[in-house]
Amino acid sequence: MTTSLAILLALAPALAVLCYTDCKLRRLPNAITIPLAAAALVWRLGYGGVELALLGLGGGLVCFLFLLIPVLMKGVGGGDLKMFFAVGCAIGLKRVAGFLLCTSIAGVILAIVMICIGLADTRRLKHYANCVFNPKYDRKAGREALPPASDERFRVPYGVAITLGTVFTLVIETLLVRGGAQ
Repeated sequence: MTTSLAILLALAPALAVLCYTDCKLRRLPNAITIPLAAAALVWRLGYGGVELALLGLGGGLVCFLFLLIPVLMKGVGGGDLKMFFAVGCAIGLKRVAGFLLCTSIAGVILAIVMICIGLADTRRLKHYANCVFNPKYDRKAGREALPPASDERFRVPYGVAITLGTVFTLVIETLLVRGGAQ
């Protein structure tokens, strides 16, 4: 069994629960995300020593920083940030670039599917795009026109995209290692 597959199997129960709670409640509980990050770092420390633990912490910090601006813009929640950090700690620094790419693609696909089947609304997305790309956009008026944040129909459960990105990253790596490419 490859290390990637072992990490995936170890993460699977927590990721499944996080996906479920994100879809049902739009929450990623601290009771799962924080212990997941701690367990990942402790496992890395026991498995490979301080160096592997630091690579895990580095992976978590890169993931944290990657999602920090969207969190500050209220595009994603703090639970997503903590889940991203925990997965980054588990997969480590060497897998982070692939993980960020896979998770971003999964997030876009998830949002498009939800919009197409009527489970998400584009108003929030348009507002954030205008905030970033249109310097003349009236942010205050745009924010006031948004539906309330408590309206769950307008929120994408990004924990699902994080889980899919994790699975894709680790499965692709497992297939590449089995194929001889390292």
